[in-house]
Amino acid sequence: MQYTKYSIRTKTEAEDLVCAALSEAGIMGFEIEDSVPFTEQELKEIFVDEVPVKQIPQGEAVISFYLEEGSEDLIPAVEEALNRLKETADIGEGRLSSSKSDDADWLNRWKDYFHAFSISLYDGRKICVVPSWEEEEAPEGDMVWHIDPGTAFGTGAHETTQLCIREMGSLVLPGMRVLDLGTGSGILSMAAFYFGADTVTAVDIDPNAEAAVLDNFEKNGLSGRDFRLLIGDVLEGGEILKQIGGDYDVLVANILPPVLIPLVPLMGSFLKEDSRVIFSGILIEKKEQVIQALKEGGYRVMAEKEQGEWCSLTAEAGNASLLR
Repeated sequence: MQYTKYSIRTKTEAEDLVCAALSEAGIMGFEIEDSVPFTEQELKEIFVDEVPVKQIPQGEAVISFYLEEGSEDLIPAVEEALNRLKETADIGEGRLSSSKSDDADWLNRWKDYFHAFSISLYDGRKICVVPSWEEEEAPEGDMVWHIDPGTAFGTGAHETTQLCIREMGSLVLPGMRVLDLGTGSGILSMAAFYFGADTVTAVDIDPNAEAAVLDNFEKNGLSGRDFRLLIGDVLEGGEILKQIGGDYDVLVANILPPVLIPLVPLMGSFLKEDSRVIFSGILIEKKEQVIQALKEGGYRVMAEKEQGEWCSLTAEAGNASLLR
């Protein structure tokens, strides 16, 4: 199958802003190329002997995404999102260019950029994320997850996903029921099971997520667990809300604020009393908007955590029956 590769040349400090704008326009995954070196800490946490040098001028970055034939109708929304961003931020050139790419070329390019790495939890434990084409062994005592990026967002490498996983490591206990909204590749659902959850329900708007989720579950020996994957838009209501059900102990959503905020009034029907909500995918500059929405919905914000330009919010539902 033929794909079109779209690229945007921007500034390194605007990478997250451009990616956020693309996400709001409906783009699910990105390829980022720049010349920013790994920090000393990052080099300690990834299992690579050599770091590839990208021929990108200092201070510049190229952000790319791929669309299959028939999906070009997303481009007007992308251009509109970029134009809005240019009005409030200096993103450099910010021009959208395109080129054709074969299916095999796209899928294999992930291997050039995605290598094994680790996520440190608050209690000192580590999770080592290893793609199938590498044979690295994790240090003794670390959890090992085998995850391939595929075509769905969510490998654990992004700050927003790591923020969620760390919070889940503290909140998810054996026997709990967990709801994962916007599951992507299923990594947060996997995390819930690793931390002891008995039951996990995952929801995603993209039908393409199903293959990635099921593949990652099989790779990690989780195929037999009490797991449901639902495809649908929660914000549209209707049958999907009935399918999700209620009485969840923890709800986790790694999505952007334009989705998180309208989600708040719906969450009461999903949660039991004294349950916990973990929101991520929030640029720090957008944090107060989401905090205000949670407070207006009757939730008490318990923790705010930051990593890079992103943050997560953990909230307590209180008496969920009053929110229904």
